[in-house]
Amino acid sequence: MERRNVLALSCLAFLLIGVTGFPQDKSPYRIFSKHGKAVDYEKMVKAAAGNEVVLFGEHHDNSIIHLLELEFAKDLAAKKKLIMGAEMIETDNQPQLERYLRGEITQKQLDSTARLWSNYKTDYKPLVDFAKEKKLKFIATNVPRRYASMVYKNGFEALQNLPSEEQAMMPPLPIAYDKNLPGYVRMVEEMGGHGGDNLPKAQALKDATMAWSIIINMSIDAVFVHYNGTYHSDNFDGIYWYMKKERPNIKILTIATVSQHDISTLEKDNHNKADFIIVIDEDVTKTY
Repeated sequence: MERRNVLALSCLAFLLIGVTGFPQDKSPYRIFSKHGKAVDYEKMVKAAAGNEVVLFGEHHDNSIIHLLELEFAKDLAAKKKLIMGAEMIETDNQPQLERYLRGEITQKQLDSTARLWSNYKTDYKPLVDFAKEKKLKFIATNVPRRYASMVYKNGFEALQNLPSEEQAMMPPLPIAYDKNLPGYVRMVEEMGGHGGDNLPKAQALKDATMAWSIIINMSIDAVFVHYNGTYHSDNFDGIYWYMKKERPNIKILTIATVSQHDISTLEKDNHNKADFIIVIDEDVTKTY
């Protein structure tokens, strides 16, 4: 299995040839501005270097976007100091992550002591290992899933009686919440009302915790690049909303990922999802 994964990534690397050199008519992706104008990869990297935070929205199972995330980190790191972070690791696993970054534990030990996603080794380990190689901070930003589950079952009130050491894994209570934010409204609509009022609250806890984790770990001399499911930052919502609520003047660049059958133009429904929208051919191989 490991060998097949390495081979698959090698083939992708060959396919993209330095990301920017592949012929546009054969490329499995294109990049657009929020208004639908085609732009090149270098413009996106240059724009990112001028911001304090980049919210890089991904499709978790997309092989192309995972390679682009790594190349983006490498190219941006050549221009600016980076701090990296991701939804895919939860705040209570930060100590284990830091021990791995310092070389104090092996990947096998990290696997056994932290809750890692099933696709961690193929899709997120390369990002963490890049941070390790370059001695960059990598922040576990997401709320431990047990607390999101508590909110889903019993609302935000379920968090009030947690001991202080557990409350320290999330933003100060009470959690700000606006049920009318488009992302939360859409979530309720797509679920047909299943999950009730607490479903978007659980999502909001994740968004708020990721925003809080970024803010308390960012630095004035670095760009914080955060990797998250694109729905957590699409339409300048979710994480973006929480960060702007806490720091209105913070400079944030957002990147969204969408899939289309035809990638030559950006479909109208995908306009204004982010500052830059990466359109992936819907036939691209999924990693799981």
